[in-house]
Amino acid sequence: MTSELAQLLGVDAGTINRYLDLLEKVFVVFHLRSFSRNVRNELRKSVKFYFYDNGVRNALLSNFNPPELRSDIGALWENYLMSERMKRNNNLLQPARPWFWRTTQQQEIDYIEECDGKLAAYEFKWNPARKARLPLTFAKNYAGATFSVVTSENYLEFLQ
Repeated sequence: MTSELAQLLGVDAGTINRYLDLLEKVFVVFHLRSFSRNVRNELRKSVKFYFYDNGVRNALLSNFNPPELRSDIGALWENYLMSERMKRNNNLLQPARPWFWRTTQQQEIDYIEECDGKLAAYEFKWNPARKARLPLTFAKNYAGATFSVVTSENYLEFLQ
């Protein structure tokens, strides 16, 4: 990701890493690492960054349109849920380890939480009518994991 940003902005990747580190230290962004237990095609060193405040994200994108006019509503929704879940876990002193999961075949799970050795996988969908299912590779390799789809209709359960 940092190399993509570096190329897009015409800056050295080391500079991007220093900026991201600084933004994390001042609580503007946070990152999740990819979850991997050595399944052959899992991405091991990927990182995803999220903003603690969607307002900062919207300001950087110069987009304050209402949800029905947003082309990035999925990413906006994911960022909101991630930041609120991190705040929730922190406030409740929940000892959960946060991850995301992705394979080289682009199978993905938005959020994985590991707590007391148990895995819970979550897929985020703004539109409740959009279907989501647990990727077969994940299901085979992590049989004990639970799976939930978080939508605009049931998100409060995820955040409580």
